[in-house]
Amino acid sequence: MEAKTAVNVGQLSRKPELKPKRKIKWKNVLTYAAFVGPALLFFVVIQIIPFLMGIYYSFTSWNGISAAVDWVGLENYKKIFTNDAKFFNSFWFTTRFMFAAVVISNLLGFGLALLLNGALKTRNILRTVFFMPNVIGGLLLGFIWQFIFVKGFASVGKYTDIGIFKLAWLGDEATAFWGIVIVFAWQTAGYMMVIYIAALQGVDQSLVEAARIDGASNWNVLTKIMMPLILPAFTICFFLTISMAFKIFDINISLTNGGPFNSTESVAINIYREAFQYNNFGLGTAKAVLFFVIVAVFTTVQVVMTKKKEVEA
Repeated sequence: MEAKTAVNVGQLSRKPELKPKRKIKWKNVLTYAAFVGPALLFFVVIQIIPFLMGIYYSFTSWNGISAAVDWVGLENYKKIFTNDAKFFNSFWFTTRFMFAAVVISNLLGFGLALLLNGALKTRNILRTVFFMPNVIGGLLLGFIWQFIFVKGFASVGKYTDIGIFKLAWLGDEATAFWGIVIVFAWQTAGYMMVIYIAALQGVDQSLVEAARIDGASNWNVLTKIMMPLILPAFTICFFLTISMAFKIFDINISLTNGGPFNSTESVAINIYREAFQYNNFGLGTAKAVLFFVIVAVFTTVQVVMTKKKEVEA
């Protein structure tokens, strides 16, 4: 008993052994810094700093040229909500355009993905053809379609006497709206198609075959099996099309320039004109900050809602 006590006392009297500290491997740190550092530096310089400066200028009455920057507080934001009907008209147009463009772009993209996910011999060529409009710049695309709407449709209507080709597509408020939607959907559908094809190719075909053996129709296979399995692709495509539709600028300005009578003026064009044409840089940046908050809230709600659907599925 005394021996055991002596052993225990001896063990207690020993100092606990300290684990050696892990040495920082500077080689790994420098490697990570070499790869991540330049991208992080450019992101801070090009994105973060201008964003913070924009927030600051939104509280000023700076004209974008002079050295004098006058602090006005919340006056720019008050002016937007009390005395700027054009901004809310452009926001209403952009919102309507966003809903129409998102629905049509995703329907076209998903339809093309279903078609070209099959065993077609020319599917690779067709995928390239449908994706190519996304490579063309928005300004060039707008001018091309402006020629099609003004000259091409008029010529087709003259020789075929079909009413739809005789419409003043860019000269009327309703048709100009749908003209921009058509061009936007034509440009983005191929990009959405690529994402949907990648998701469809990841579906376990044994599940589809088992459903068909059990007598499920093509519609049931699509809606009950395939679509729930590719919900993450819908989340990504909805997010991309919503953000792109809200921020539309190049197609809009080259196709209609906000006309006729500012009926197709997007929020981005309204902000551009306020800051760089009317030299109200402070008010323009206030509109940009407000627009950023609205888009961020809208896209966040969309992602949260679709993510919940993924979990339920």
